[in-house]
Amino acid sequence: MLKCRIVWRKLAPLARASSTLCRQNVRRTGLHNGRIPARVPVAHLATGPAGGGRENQLYVLLVGATFLGGAVYAYRTVSGDQQRYQDRIEEIASRPHQSAKEATANVPIETAAALETEAVPAPEPEPEPGVAPSPEEPSPPVPDAETAASSETTEPLQADEPLLEAAPEEAPAAPLIQEEPSPPSEPTVEQTEPVVPPPVAESEPTLAESPDPDATEPAVEVVAESGAGLESTLPSLPSHVPYLLIGGGTASFAAARSIRARDPGARVLIVTEEPDLPYMRPPLSKELWFSDDDAVTDTLRFKQWNGKERSIYFQPSSFYIPPEELSNAENGGVAVLTGKKVVHMDVRGNKVKLDDDVEVSYDKCLIATGGVPRNLQVIDRAEEEVKKRTTLFRKIDDFRSLDKVSRNIKSITVIGGGFLGSELACALGRRSQDSGLEVIQMFPEKGNMGKVLPEYLSNWTTEKVKTEGVKVISEALVKSVSCKDDQLEIKLKDGRLVKTDHIVAAVGLEPNVDLAKSAGLEVDVDFGGYRVNAELQARSNIWVAGDAACFYDIRLGRRRVEHHDHAVVSGRLAGENMTGANKPYWHQSMFWSDLGPDVGYEAIGIVDSSLPTVGVFAKATAKDTPKAATEESGTGIRSESETEDVASSTAATSSPVPAPAVTQKDDYGKGVIFYLRDKVVVGIILWNVFNRMPIARKIIKDGEEHSDLNEVAKLFNIHED
Repeated sequence: MLKCRIVWRKLAPLARASSTLCRQNVRRTGLHNGRIPARVPVAHLATGPAGGGRENQLYVLLVGATFLGGAVYAYRTVSGDQQRYQDRIEEIASRPHQSAKEATANVPIETAAALETEAVPAPEPEPEPGVAPSPEEPSPPVPDAETAASSETTEPLQADEPLLEAAPEEAPAAPLIQEEPSPPSEPTVEQTEPVVPPPVAESEPTLAESPDPDATEPAVEVVAESGAGLESTLPSLPSHVPYLLIGGGTASFAAARSIRARDPGARVLIVTEEPDLPYMRPPLSKELWFSDDDAVTDTLRFKQWNGKERSIYFQPSSFYIPPEELSNAENGGVAVLTGKKVVHMDVRGNKVKLDDDVEVSYDKCLIATGGVPRNLQVIDRAEEEVKKRTTLFRKIDDFRSLDKVSRNIKSITVIGGGFLGSELACALGRRSQDSGLEVIQMFPEKGNMGKVLPEYLSNWTTEKVKTEGVKVISEALVKSVSCKDDQLEIKLKDGRLVKTDHIVAAVGLEPNVDLAKSAGLEVDVDFGGYRVNAELQARSNIWVAGDAACFYDIRLGRRRVEHHDHAVVSGRLAGENMTGANKPYWHQSMFWSDLGPDVGYEAIGIVDSSLPTVGVFAKATAKDTPKAATEESGTGIRSESETEDVASSTAATSSPVPAPAVTQKDDYGKGVIFYLRDKVVVGIILWNVFNRMPIARKIIKDGEEHSDLNEVAKLFNIHED
C-alpha cells in the first residue's frame, strides 16, 4: 500500500493536467461549432487536436494500473495475515509441551519429583553452587513441598541444600541478604521444622515459591526492610493536602474528627511542633499526679476519680496513617507530622513552609497553634542558672521534667494563684506528705484564684490548699530572682525573702500568633489571638480554633477562651465549616478545675471577681465531689459529657424545697455563684455541683434579668440530699 501511495503522488499531477487539457479541448470544439456535440468525449478522444488524444489514453492507462496494483496488494496482504495468524495459534498451542520437554531435559533427577508435585510452569535449570539464579527462575522448594514429599528418601533434601545457600543471593536482593547471612545450621532447621521457618532465609523462598504471578514481590519487600536505597523507594511527604491543620492539640484533633465525619474520604494532615500525637492537657496538672504507678511518666496512663483507667492520648498510633502514605490512601485518613513547625504561610498561594524548608500546599487550613506559657520578666532577665531551674508548665515534657525534679529536691515554689498554679500546688502538696518535699505557692492576690472567685470563696479555697500541705504566701510581688549557695532566692517587693530549689511559673498563657505577619492575619489588641468572624474564619479558606482564636460571642461580645471545652467545641465547629457547614459559633464553653478529688468546680461565661456576685450554698454530701461526679458521668474529662446535653427549660420547679438560706460562715460545701453585669447573669460557677452545666448554659443564653436568684438556684437542685 505504501508503494502505491508513492506512485500515486508522482503520477497525480500528470493525471490532473491531462484531465484539465481534455476539458479545455471540449470547450474549444463547442465554440467553433456553435454548440457542444452530443458525444464530444468520444469524438475528442478519436479526432482531437494533436497531442490531446494521446494524453487521454495515458491517463486511462495509469488509472487502470493503479486500481489493478491496489487489488493485487490487498489480496497478498490478506493472504499473508491469515498465514501469520495460523502460525501464531499453533505456536501458542505448543508452548506447554515445549516447556514440559525442556523441564524434563534440564532439571536433575533428584528435583524432578518435587517440581512435578509443585506443578511449576517455568523451567528450572540446575543451578551451580555459588551462582545466583536469574530473577525469572523459581527459588528452591518451600517447606510445604518438602513435607508433601516426606515419603521419599532424604536424598532430594540433600540435593536441595546448595539451592538454599544460593537463594539469598538472588539478583534483586543479593547485596542486602549478604549483609545478614543465614546461619550454617539453617538447612537443618528447614528439614526438621518446616512449619516454623526462620525470619530471613526461610521467608524469602516461601514467598518466591508461590505459583502466583507476583512471585517477585518479596525482593522488593526485602529492599525496603534492609534500608538500602530507602530514600529513593519510599514516598516523600505529600506536597498537597486538601485539609491542613497547624497544631497538634485538642482543637486540631476535634477538627480532624469533624472533617472525617462529614467527609469520610478526606485526607487530613496535622503538623505539630511536639513529638507526641494529639493528647488532652488537663490530666497533666490533675490526675497524673495522683497516680500510684511509678512508670506513669512513660505510660501516661492514669486513673480517673472514678477509678477507671485511660490514656491521655485521644487515639492510639494505629488510628493515624503515616504522612508519606496520605496521598495514596484510598479511603483518606488523618496523618500527624510530629516535630515540625510551620514558619511561613503564603495565603495567596495556599501553601506553607516548614522549618526544614519543605513546602506543603492546601485547599483549606486550620490554625490551632494554642499558646505558650508566660514567664515573669524578672526571670527572663535573670542569670542562666535561674532559667535552668524554672519550669514553664504546658506539655508532656514539662510534666516529665517536673516529676523528676520534684523527686530529687527539697523545696519547690509555684508562682501563680490561678487554675494551673493552684492545681499544681495541691498535687505537689499531696506528694510532699510522703516525700517531705516543701511546697510553696505565692501570688499577688489575697487568696487562691482571687481573679475568679469572690473574696470569701477565695479565702476558703486558700485554707483548703493549705490543708494539702502547701505553704501559701499571698500578696506576693516578685522583685528579683537570683541563685546563691546552690539555691534560688526570690526577693519580694515588701522585703520578704524566699529560698527554694526550683520554680514553677504558672502566670498565664500567651496566644501563639507567629504566623500572623507572614499570613497577613489580624491580631486582636485587647485579648490577643487571631480575630475571626462568627464562623471562626480569618480568611476565605483559613479558620482558627482553640486558645489562639479571638471570636465574637453573640451574647457576651468578643472573647478569647483558654479551656479544654472551648478547644473541643471550636475545633469541632471549624472542622464542620471547613466542609461547608457555615455555622456560627454560639456555644458557651465551660471549664473546670479540681483541687484534688474532694473539691472541684465548673464554670461558664464571664467569671470575674470584679463583677458583682450572688452565691447560694448548701451543705455538701458524699456525692458532691469530683470523684462522685466522674463515677456518675463515666468520664473524668467532664466536657465530653456536658457539651452534648441541652437543657429544655429554665423554669423553676414547683415542688417544695428547703429554703436557700446561706449556710454557716465558713461552710461552702456546694453552691451556685452568679456573676452579674447590668443585672443580667453573664457567668455561673457550680461549686461542687456537677452535671448541671446545660442549665447554666441556657440561663446565660436567655440573657434575662432575674429578680430573685434564689429561685433560679433551685433549678440546680443543690438542696437535695
